[in-house]
Amino acid sequence: MNTTTRRDFFKFAVAGATALSTRVQTVHAAEGGPGTFTEAAHALPLNTDADVVVCGAGPAGVAAAIAAARAGAKVRLFETHGALGGVWTNSLLGYLLDFDKPGFNQELVRRLRERDAICGEGMNGLSYQPEEMKLLLEELCVTAGVQVQLHTRVAAAHREGRSLRTIVTESKSGRQAWRAPVFIDTTGDGDLGALAGCEFEIGKEHACPCQPMTMYALLIVKDAALLADFIHPVGNNGQHVGPKAFRDALARAGVTPSYGSACIFPIQGNLILLMANHEYGINATDAAQVTEATIRARGELHRIVRALRKTGGPWEGVQIVATPEQIGIRDGRRIRGRYVMTKEDLITGARQNDAVVRAAFPVDIHALSSEDNKKAGYHNAGVRTQPYDIPLRALIARDTDGLMMAGRCISGDFIAHASYRVTGNAVAMGEAAGVTAAVAAKNKTAPHDVPWDAVRPVIEKVRVS
Repeated sequence: MNTTTRRDFFKFAVAGATALSTRVQTVHAAEGGPGTFTEAAHALPLNTDADVVVCGAGPAGVAAAIAAARAGAKVRLFETHGALGGVWTNSLLGYLLDFDKPGFNQELVRRLRERDAICGEGMNGLSYQPEEMKLLLEELCVTAGVQVQLHTRVAAAHREGRSLRTIVTESKSGRQAWRAPVFIDTTGDGDLGALAGCEFEIGKEHACPCQPMTMYALLIVKDAALLADFIHPVGNNGQHVGPKAFRDALARAGVTPSYGSACIFPIQGNLILLMANHEYGINATDAAQVTEATIRARGELHRIVRALRKTGGPWEGVQIVATPEQIGIRDGRRIRGRYVMTKEDLITGARQNDAVVRAAFPVDIHALSSEDNKKAGYHNAGVRTQPYDIPLRALIARDTDGLMMAGRCISGDFIAHASYRVTGNAVAMGEAAGVTAAVAAKNKTAPHDVPWDAVRPVIEKVRVS
């Protein structure tokens, strides 16, 4: 990226934050009941310059923000972490699944190939260089005119009647209020939808058990060519079972990973990705649980790598280059929409008049407990998935007007979610949500009143060939 463009990114990133100057205030608070503290109300700086506000800059969020901006909307994109990309970058996922979709999926793979930052042929089961992904997403947001603010978390949502009108964020700039016609929840865990009062479910039984979390690790090895027998081949969409040779290597090293189907993927040169960790029974909305899981997972990965290094041979000198700042989360809140994706949709290969994407990824339920993991690392619950449509209605909140969702927090049951949650589908959902939000804002209407026939031609228009 040239110097001018990088300056532009910083300009977009801080726009509004500098204009909404924060002052140190003395806030007096009254004590509430036993075990509570009542915070006194105080005025917040309010920004009203956006048509569409997107909360969460993972695969769905960046796609939504870029698509909305390309459709002519003024867009603000908020991200909790210090980089765009979510699970791709902040969680070091390292590979692209169910990516054989038109639109932004194709554009992203093409641009990564141009940078020699992707491994594998075709469009599915590809691995990529996370640092290049970060940079590319920044460049695309800058070019589209998206105003990005990192290190910022949505903290509150305020409705007027049924309509979401204002959100509050927290960051180093303090608490700030943002008003817009349309909001999109791409937080992954459905944080905005929950704050806005929407009904939701988590995990298998409405409030867990949940699929396990996973922490990945980027490793550098002496010579990746010597590990050919241990490395999972790219391009095998949906299959993440390490070769028996790798499982034998782990056994010789004296370690039993918490994930029963541990595997490694090629990234670039001698850079590889390790998937060997599972954290069971963790609720993604419980910060204490997620913290404990994160510390436990990072410790396990270091123990595994040290053990492999001691065996020498092709593992001589293997080192961890990076572990992610955010542990990978499979199950978060699923916000109730105007359509609920179900297991039956997958079995029958349901077709929808307002289909935003046709998903084909199999049901992928990772073991819910360490005991289950001893039997199998993951399973499909006996469901044979047929390619099925995800309708726009599943991306529109049922209980709150002016709110859309994209990514793994859309409306669906536990089984359906175990298929549609992968990033190729998240990108396509984000693209559709972004354009729908832009059309709704332009026409001064709610997303649920925008006909799909008005969205489809705009999506085609904003796609880059």
